[in-house]
Amino acid sequence: MLQDAQLAALGSICDLFDRQGIEYWLFGGWAVDFHAGCPSRAHDDLDLAVWVGDHSRIAGMLTSEGWAHAPEPGEDGYTGYERSGVRLELAFLDRDEDGEVYTPLQDGRGLWPDDAFGDDVAELKGVRARVIGLGALRADKSEPHDDLRVAAKDRADLATLDAARQE
Repeated sequence: MLQDAQLAALGSICDLFDRQGIEYWLFGGWAVDFHAGCPSRAHDDLDLAVWVGDHSRIAGMLTSEGWAHAPEPGEDGYTGYERSGVRLELAFLDRDEDGEVYTPLQDGRGLWPDDAFGDDVAELKGVRARVIGLGALRADKSEPHDDLRVAAKDRADLATLDAARQE
């Protein structure tokens, strides 16, 4: 099952990054599940935010672990890797002179919600991962999208977070 493969891959990546001192933050649908404490839906990939200055080091580590660089056409501010049917998307982060964290883009900056990158750690099915802050995750999932599929996933993710809050 892809979900189990993704979760196992995430666990090995988090362990690797932790051992090597690489800062990362899980975001996207899997971050929703980690905050909610249970899997909520199928996911296309794993989404991790990492410092752009660590990318070459990360690329070497991932390659040595059997991941292949699998960029998509038109990538801007992120790149992908694949291994055994699992896709990993790395979003790059940088910090400006005022301390604001952003994703460097060809034509500017990709902004992140405030307080996205703290020390939050969550666990799901025995896998521990650093996750973006809950408020930042909610803000990200509340952004409007022209892509109807993405908008539907974001609505479902917000409902999952709301249901977890009620428990």
